[in-house]
Amino acid sequence: MAVPAVFVEPDGAAMRRTMGRFLTGVAVVTAEHEGEQVGMTINSLTSISLEPPILMISLNFATRTGDAVLGSGKFAISILGVKQEAVARQFAVRGGARFEAGDFDTTDGGLPVIAGALSQAECKVVNHYTIGDHEVVFGQVVASRFRDGDPLAFYSGKFGAFRDFNHDAVPWMF
Repeated sequence: MAVPAVFVEPDGAAMRRTMGRFLTGVAVVTAEHEGEQVGMTINSLTSISLEPPILMISLNFATRTGDAVLGSGKFAISILGVKQEAVARQFAVRGGARFEAGDFDTTDGGLPVIAGALSQAECKVVNHYTIGDHEVVFGQVVASRFRDGDPLAFYSGKFGAFRDFNHDAVPWMF
């Protein structure tokens, strides 16, 4: 596909194609509210602050997961490994009972997380904003854990693997 010759005002499809060129990791955000466990696959996850530890997630309007996150004031994230594409797909489908199949752990605060995920964090909501067609949520990490492994990547609508060029780690990033 050729690069457009001029900049144009993007519609939803053009925006999806534009941002689809940004390689991201894949995570599942989970919550529980009024006895219902909910979750959804996201790639809109960012570390905002280290002191205090703050994460930002962005969720579509009018989702059970978004309603539960805001209603309960807490959420958990599970950053998926390369062998967890099926989990990403399971939590990406609208509707349905996402917790009927699979392996799950529970945080100390009682939130479900994906077993075997590369990292998991439990967060309390500290702020949220309505931006466009999403709710942007900031959560302070109250507990986390991580393990080594290869991350699941998402690029241009497809799942894949990150390729390490065996360069030294960038010390100023983390």
